[in-house]
Amino acid sequence: MELFEREKDPNKNILPFDGTVNYFGKVLDQKEADKYFSILLDSIEWKNDEAIIFGKKIITKRKVAWYGEEAFEYTYSKTTKSALPWTQALLDLKLLIEKQTGDTYNSCLLNLYHDGSEGMAWHSDAEKDLKKHGSIASLSLGAERKFAFKHKETKIKKELILENGSLLVMKGSTQNYWLHRLPPTKRVFGPRVNLTFRTILKKRDL
Repeated sequence: MELFEREKDPNKNILPFDGTVNYFGKVLDQKEADKYFSILLDSIEWKNDEAIIFGKKIITKRKVAWYGEEAFEYTYSKTTKSALPWTQALLDLKLLIEKQTGDTYNSCLLNLYHDGSEGMAWHSDAEKDLKKHGSIASLSLGAERKFAFKHKETKIKKELILENGSLLVMKGSTQNYWLHRLPPTKRVFGPRVNLTFRTILKKRDL
């Protein structure tokens, strides 16, 4: 297992093969990151996430929200969400991310982790609603957390620390070959907001 501490070259691929992940480091300074963190905590319509696991409905402590340019439906973990209209803060951040990445996005899934006890299990973002091999831009605000990748076949793992105001981009065949997760930790006590900007296929494109 390799740990990429503060790897900040956006042109360097963190993954050794079968995909592309770039870490841009901080794209917002401390003041801007803290400002948007506070705005999103107060203005986003947060709800506890739901998932169907082995036929049972599970309610998570982690909270989520789904926004987009249209009322896109997005299905994962056997539950479906309908996108809310963009807020001004989300539009501002979307524009910033699009300038950084050179890609465009029409939706954003937000996650609120109240402390280190809340995380995300191994998964890949390969739902049929998403643009195949499209760019997924992950903006982190608040507490720093470790983020991990694991190859589906070789089980090779890669890890890095996501800083407050930092940007991570996954694209190409990454979701086909790699899983990712946010492991829980007893060392983090503060909240974290994660925004994943993505492209949902419109009905005519399906």
